[in-house]
Amino acid sequence: MGLRYYSALTQVIIVGFVCFLCPGMFNAVNGMGGGGQLDPKAGNNANTALYCTFVVFGVLGGAIVNLGGVRWTIFGSGFTYALYSASYIYLNHKDDGSFTIAAGALLGVGAGILWAAQGMIMVSYPREEEKGKYIAIFWTIFNLGGMLGGILPFAINYRSSSGSNSDGVYIGFVVLECLGACLGLALAPPSKVTRDDGSSVVLVKYTNVGKEAIEIIKLFINPMMLALLPMCFTSNFFYTYQFDHINGALFTIRTRGFNNMFYWGFQMLGAYLISLLLDSKRFVRKTRGYIAFAVVFVTFNAIWGGSLALHNKYPKGLPLGERIDFKETKRAAGPIILYLICGIADALYQSLAYWIIGALSNDNQLLARYIGFYKGMQSFGAAIAWQLAAKEVSVGHQLIANWVLFGLSIPSMLFVIWRIKDHSEDISAKHDDADSYEQEKSVHKDGIAA
Repeated sequence: MGLRYYSALTQVIIVGFVCFLCPGMFNAVNGMGGGGQLDPKAGNNANTALYCTFVVFGVLGGAIVNLGGVRWTIFGSGFTYALYSASYIYLNHKDDGSFTIAAGALLGVGAGILWAAQGMIMVSYPREEEKGKYIAIFWTIFNLGGMLGGILPFAINYRSSSGSNSDGVYIGFVVLECLGACLGLALAPPSKVTRDDGSSVVLVKYTNVGKEAIEIIKLFINPMMLALLPMCFTSNFFYTYQFDHINGALFTIRTRGFNNMFYWGFQMLGAYLISLLLDSKRFVRKTRGYIAFAVVFVTFNAIWGGSLALHNKYPKGLPLGERIDFKETKRAAGPIILYLICGIADALYQSLAYWIIGALSNDNQLLARYIGFYKGMQSFGAAIAWQLAAKEVSVGHQLIANWVLFGLSIPSMLFVIWRIKDHSEDISAKHDDADSYEQEKSVHKDGIAA
């Protein structure tokens, strides 16, 4: 049986390809360290600006999506990725990071909204027993973008001795990101999307600015959201260390692209493997959560232990003429393998985080807000991490901060997993007014997000 356009799976695949072309290409640029520049300062400051605005619009993103709809919000947000990549062309010629920093701040607005829409689709469209699979499908398509995006700088920079990407690399990213923005218009209105069992993915409910504002405020007194704060804060904090201080500081420009191909490729493997556990019928949902957490715990402690050993070997990175090339097999093998395992670890962590949030409810409006909160607080941590790098805080201290923050996230993650029920409560039915249906039909003909 072929895919139906209005099926939940088709819509997750479409939003996967949007993220393949927009955030996926952004990851390819960012994963090279410093936005692919020899001097990472402009890229680090741009990322700080990005995540500062992302904090605000990540939290507001769920409300904006509920009010404006998934298609047009994703369409508009996608172009902020293209503008950000284009800003590096200006940086190449003017050596002035102000435009890149401003583009980063605008990207934070777009990214906050796009990821709220993406998260709502990914965790509210599937049935409960399929949420791990849908997360893995999305994560695989999305990270295929980062993987293929790594091929572009690797191929163009193959014979380059420069420490920065050429204009051609950034132009290629701009074109692909514009295509991704336009692909957002291919999404169907949620009110028309159905699961394979015939159930609708959305219960039509009336919403307005006042209601969404109240619901956002409630997020900050919600016990589950507060408990997840350490997990949210930590979930992108480690990117700065991995991108700047492993890939960006140790490898040649072409090897940074080579590494990115496999970093994002191994993310696909990690997402697939953990999905088999998260959707397993051998265990109740809470047990699956505990086992997945144990896998994440062991993997992250392994990569931070390996990072410490690598840091002790290269405490200040390597100067341009001495950086490691992928052809130097003996010298490159250990650092590259560590970087690839970092990719697997990221996919494990993000997949578990989304699965935990998806296990709290089946209500798509509520989940849009939950995902927005997750992305906002995630960006708060990332903004601090990138600014630590921009202020040239010692690499050793940044490593310790990452390891400690991961440790601090452990108790609250376990608490939320302990509170997970075997079946999510669909709270939407509790909060709907019985007499509001006719009003909802007239105000929101296409559901919550056209």
